[in-house]
Amino acid sequence: MVNPKEVDAVLARFGLPVGDCLAERITTGHINFTYRVEVPSRRRSFILQRINRQVFHKPEIVSANIRLAADYLHKLDPDYLFPEPVQGVDGRDLQYDESGEPWRLFPFLSGTYTVNVATSPAQAYAAAAAFGRFNRLLSNLPIACVGETIPRFHDLAWRWQQFTDACERGVPARLAEASPEISQAKRFSTLVDQYRACLQSGALVKRVFHNDTKINNLLWWGDRHEPACVIDLDTLMPGYFIYDLGDLVRTLVSPVSEEERDVTRIAVRDEYYEAVVNGYTSAMEPVLTGQERQLVPFAGKMMTFIMALRFLSDFLLGDVYYQTHYPGQNLVRARNQLTLLEQLCGQLPD
Repeated sequence: MVNPKEVDAVLARFGLPVGDCLAERITTGHINFTYRVEVPSRRRSFILQRINRQVFHKPEIVSANIRLAADYLHKLDPDYLFPEPVQGVDGRDLQYDESGEPWRLFPFLSGTYTVNVATSPAQAYAAAAAFGRFNRLLSNLPIACVGETIPRFHDLAWRWQQFTDACERGVPARLAEASPEISQAKRFSTLVDQYRACLQSGALVKRVFHNDTKINNLLWWGDRHEPACVIDLDTLMPGYFIYDLGDLVRTLVSPVSEEERDVTRIAVRDEYYEAVVNGYTSAMEPVLTGQERQLVPFAGKMMTFIMALRFLSDFLLGDVYYQTHYPGQNLVRARNQLTLLEQLCGQLPD
């Protein structure tokens, strides 16, 4: 837990009047400690976050990437809404508490809300188009200037290696319990070969991407129910378009989330799939190459397989990474994603 006095000290480093700040913990996130801070005397609100160094080992890279993108987008398109971090009294985006933990502050955008589940193909299209536009605007940002916040985050070959290692080092009882899922995952090993071939052929262009394109990483305008801006930028870093498009497919095409236990409820809704692909590719049309367009069907399969492998590996090793709220939850998640993957592979071309 975070000591309230530490929060006050950090707020002071951002130049806020501590005696007039009302900080309320937001518990919906799983990675960072997050607070909404009201400052009545200034009629302003902020989002204060402590970056989780167990996940982001170099928070300075996270901060530098966001500042770089903010400055770049401001020059490229001054009207584009980007959540720019608030600088402290020392002119720096990151402020450290007495324990050495890093904090950052963002303005709270009033009149907006978040969405956890798309309720129509039109909403799915709008979400995909918003992320596509964000990616297009950053497509010419020099990747040499942008650091990796989580090394090999969406590297399917690496995740496959982690999975095979977990099959050798996993908890014996869990290896037995997950035997059907292990066998099922191994049947998709050709996707790893396809991923390696894409990299070796040069078909994929490395650019700056969001790398966590869930619909709840968008803010929506409350009055017109349209995307306002992209948020949760900790994974902003170099990658490939199949990562962002793939995660949109993975999280939007099924009527249920990765937490659903009843696999009979998992389905690939064609109208949602078409909306996601059309929304994203229409926004990215000016920058996608012909070779990249041919990999659109692979994107959703690849990202769904990555998440299945990550959940399954974590279960085998004893739930060491993802938070769980009941026994076997990571196995449920893995089974869910493998079911979705089966359906994607059955309905989409190779």
